[in-house]
Amino acid sequence: MKKIYLSILALAIGANVYAQKSDGTVKSLVNAEKAFAQKAGKDGVNAAFTEFSAPDGIVFRPNPINAKKFFSTANDTKELSWEPNYARLSKSRDWGFTSGSYVAGSDKKTFGHYLSIWRGKDGNWELVIDLGAEAIKPIKGKEPKALFVEPKETYSPKFASAKDLKAATEIIYSTEKTLNTMLKTHGVQAFAGFINPDARLLFPGTEAIIGKDGILAFNNRVIDKINLKTTQADKALGGDFAYTYGLATIDYKADLRESFNYVFIWERQADANWNIIAQVFTVAER
Repeated sequence: MKKIYLSILALAIGANVYAQKSDGTVKSLVNAEKAFAQKAGKDGVNAAFTEFSAPDGIVFRPNPINAKKFFSTANDTKELSWEPNYARLSKSRDWGFTSGSYVAGSDKKTFGHYLSIWRGKDGNWELVIDLGAEAIKPIKGKEPKALFVEPKETYSPKFASAKDLKAATEIIYSTEKTLNTMLKTHGVQAFAGFINPDARLLFPGTEAIIGKDGILAFNNRVIDKINLKTTQADKALGGDFAYTYGLATIDYKADLRESFNYVFIWERQADANWNIIAQVFTVAER
């Protein structure tokens, strides 16, 4: 009888390891991210992405592709680990994002940042978008401190029509279009009016840059011009967060042009304007 009980307990614990349950808290979102990483370490990256990705989930390899489709045939590995250090949740409690650092490989390790967007559905968290950028190894002791923010309230419209949802999303497209117009006329200084004070930038070859001043200083030092071409936008039902992803063409001050896939996270401000709170770029396929 004792053996049977222990077997049942072991099965329960095993099932719990990869739990991705959504209970409307940022804690459950962080736990889902950690379970995702555990699954990759135990059963391989293909199994992890197949299990945790939404049917319409997107990864960038290097350009956007359906996650389940890509990982059904991709070369598999267990040599990928990551840890979230930043997570935010919409007040609708069914939309959130996580960010952190990853390590890939065994003998020759590579390091990087990632940004993942999650959707709560049927009591589980599903991965909607995942984008990583290879970076330099973080200096020990200078990694970003963990920041997991619970929403202060709960709100989700009960009777929003498809027309209402489309109109809400159009605001995000329009905001990014305005940003792009400003970038063309004012250069990278235009970001000053669209970035939160606590925003973070994940750019290839650098450490995570946290804070508006640091981001603007990096842009002014490295980038001459940038042009954004939005592919898709979506907005949380809570009306407080949104994302965009697309293709950015960057002209460096070093007389070089490069194309990047990007994902931006937007946050609605008290004055109803939208600002960027997280950005990640990764080199696009040439």
